[in-house]
Formats: sequence, C-alpha cells, structure tokens
Amino acid sequence: MGMLEVPDRRYLGTRATAPGPTGPQMLPAFGAIRRDPLAYLAHTWRTHGDIVQFPIPRPPSYLVCHPDAVRRVLVERPRAYSKETIQYRALSLVTGAGLLTAEDPPWRQHRLMLQPAFHPRQLEPLVGEVELGAARLVDRWQRLAPGAVVDVERAMLRAGLETVGHALFTEDLSGDAAQLTDATLAALEVVVARARVPVTPPAWVPTPGNRRLQRANAVLDRTVARLLRARRAQAASSQPDVLDLLIAARDDRGQGLTDREIRDEIVTFIVAGHETVAAAMTWCWALLAAHPEVQARLQQEVDTVVTDAPLGLQDLARLPYARACVDEALRLYPPAWLISRKALTDDRLSGAEIPAGALIIMSPWIVHRHPQFWTDAERFDPQRFVEGGTARHAFMPFGNGLRLCIGRDFAYAEAVALIARIASRFTVSYPAGARIPAADPSVTMRPVGGLHLVVQPRHEPGLSLRA
Repeated sequence: MGMLEVPDRRYLGTRATAPGPTGPQMLPAFGAIRRDPLAYLAHTWRTHGDIVQFPIPRPPSYLVCHPDAVRRVLVERPRAYSKETIQYRALSLVTGAGLLTAEDPPWRQHRLMLQPAFHPRQLEPLVGEVELGAARLVDRWQRLAPGAVVDVERAMLRAGLETVGHALFTEDLSGDAAQLTDATLAALEVVVARARVPVTPPAWVPTPGNRRLQRANAVLDRTVARLLRARRAQAASSQPDVLDLLIAARDDRGQGLTDREIRDEIVTFIVAGHETVAAAMTWCWALLAAHPEVQARLQQEVDTVVTDAPLGLQDLARLPYARACVDEALRLYPPAWLISRKALTDDRLSGAEIPAGALIIMSPWIVHRHPQFWTDAERFDPQRFVEGGTARHAFMPFGNGLRLCIGRDFAYAEAVALIARIASRFTVSYPAGARIPAADPSVTMRPVGGLHLVVQPRHEPGLSLRA
C-alpha cells in the first residue's frame, strides 16, 4: 500500500466531524488499500468529498483533498502541524534527522546553514554537472544496437546520482552508482513496509526487514565516511558546496555539527536528491513515449536550442515546453505522492473541525486532479503549463510553505537540462504491446517493473559532448 498510513484496525467509536466511511465499511477495505492505495484514496475522495474522516479513534485521521485546506496546513499554519507521523518516523530510519524529517529547532538551523548552497547563482554550475552526466548517458546509448530496449528508470537513477555527487559534494559517485542506488531502493522498501502497519518491531530486532535496512544503511554510512575523510584532508574551497557548509557550520555558541548530523543531511540529499528527481524524469519519459505528438513538439523546441555545445542556464529559459513537460509529469505522477502531518492544536479545515492530535493525510496525486482547478485532469497536456493560468497552490510536487523542498530549483534545472539533451539525440517508444506501466506508490511513485523503452538515435552518432 505504499506510504499510506494504516492506523489501528480497531473501531472503538469517535466523534465524527467530517463525512467518511463507517467502521464496518472500513474494515473490509484494508485489502484494497494494500493492493492499490491510489485507487482507494481516489474512491474515498470522490465518495465522501474534500475532507474525509476515517473511523479511527487513535489518532483521529483525516484525508484532506481540497487545495485551499492543504494550503492552510502547509502554508498558512505550518507551525500548528508537525511531521511527528508514522511516515516520517519510518523514513528517519534511513535519513536520520535530516532536513526531510527533522522538526524545529534543528530543522531551521540546518536549513539556514545549507541555504547558500541552493542560491540561484549555484544553478549555473549545476547545469554543467548535468551536462557531464548527460554526456555519459548519450555515449552509452549511442553504442546500443538499433532498437535496443533500455530500462530508462535505472538510467535516470544513475544520472541523478552522478549529478548529486558532482553538484552538492564535488565528488564523482559514478563508480558507486549501482551500489548506492541498490542500497537506497532497498532501504526505502523497508521504510514502506514499516509504514504499512501501525505496530512494528524496533529497528534493533533482527527481523529480515531490519537486516536489509542495516545492510543498506551500512553502504550509505561508508559512502558518507569516505566523503568526510577526503574532504577534511583537503584545503578549504573558494566555492563551498553542501559538504563544506556542513563541516564549517557553527551555531551561536561556536558548536559545529556532529558527524552523525552531517551524515543525516548527506544521506538525505543522496536519497531524496537522486531518487525523487529520477522518478520525475522517468515518468516524463513514460508519458512522452506514450504521446509521440508531444515528444515531437518537444524535439522541435530543443532542436532550436540544444547543440553540441554545453547547455547553460540561459538556455533553459529558452525551453518552456520542456519545462512544461516536466511540470505535467510532476502533476500526474508526483514523486512525493503523500504528505502527512500531526495537528498540534484544534483547527478547522474546509468547515470541518480538526482536533489536536489528529493525523492529516494529504496527497498531491489527488490535489493535482481536483476538477475545480484542473480541466480534463487525467490527460497529459503540457500546454496547460505553457499557457499559464494554473492555480499554483493546487500544484505542489515539492510540497509547499516553510517545508518547501530546498532543492526544488536544482531539481527543475537538472530535469529540464537532461530531458532536453536526451530528446535532442534520441526518440523513445514502447516495445510492441507495451504501455505506460502501473504506478507503485512507495516512498516515491515509481513504475512497476521499471520503465523499458525502445531508444532510437535521431541522428548519426557524432562526437561526444564532452570528454
């Protein structure tokens, strides 16, 4: 069932403040929730409305679907809602107390420390790092036999990891790509399994899942330890990256971060910075392959901008349709498909009373399909973003408010640059009889079984983009 939280199955009765299924209706639904949580959420929303209360007394649990109510939680009253939920507790077994899972005050302190690394002026060198990864990918794909089938998801994971390594840590992680990707995916599978049930064994109990998690964390820990050893042996850089900022950071008492705190932030960026962006790019290719007319229009645009010369930040501004393709893929398949919060005080959302302690479940996958804000919401139509007029608070692939993803602009620059570079060289399509794969709503939304596409060069192979 992915990261959808399943509270205690007991039905002891609770005061209803919003429409929703009854206890007898809820109990038989657990099988459907596990099989297809997206379908269950959509059915629940369409049956009961924009605020749904589940018949769960501890904690009272609500599905919040209207963009205005979601905005109140994330933007208008963010300090009234915390991340103290089963979703983030499970994720913290991998990322620790990094930016993704931490609460105040450490979250605010670390965010301020890291913000300089994500300043807009850092986007220019990022595009250069994306170009290096794109060059490697283009060279690999140009050596394929005509009509070869490629697991594009795996290729995007590798490209994303290489970009994270170079852009954030000034390190070449290409040699570690397979091992780190496997460790990340294995760890996240355990996180999902733990978030599926209300009661799980402590992490130290040697269950099969906990052993897999320990092995995966050991791979991530070794990588971080190697990065730290190498960086501390170097002279200070004139242009500090994320790793430099973490090592040099001091609070108002002159105290630096512990190695564990640095580890948690680095692992957060390794996990979120490559797996999430890779998921977005994967779904973009899945949709482009299924809509050749959109792919052809994208190629018309990139052919006017992309040459053998390296792309720069100014070039990305000339690729509005490529950006729109990324946005539309993020709308239909938001990698972070579920967001949860705990209400710290009583509140009211879309007219429904929300008691303190309540679990708030929000799904960008539903918000991005709300008919009040999106016309023909199931259709892949990048033009809707070119023309504008979209309700920005009804589009939240990177969250919203204070906890908006710190790497959002990096992610956009990476995705647009890589999509444009690849589209300038290759056309992708589905093998005969294949179609868009089903979505697996895990920690992020991934295609079931990967994404296997036919990759066809558009032009005769030429010189490498860069050595």
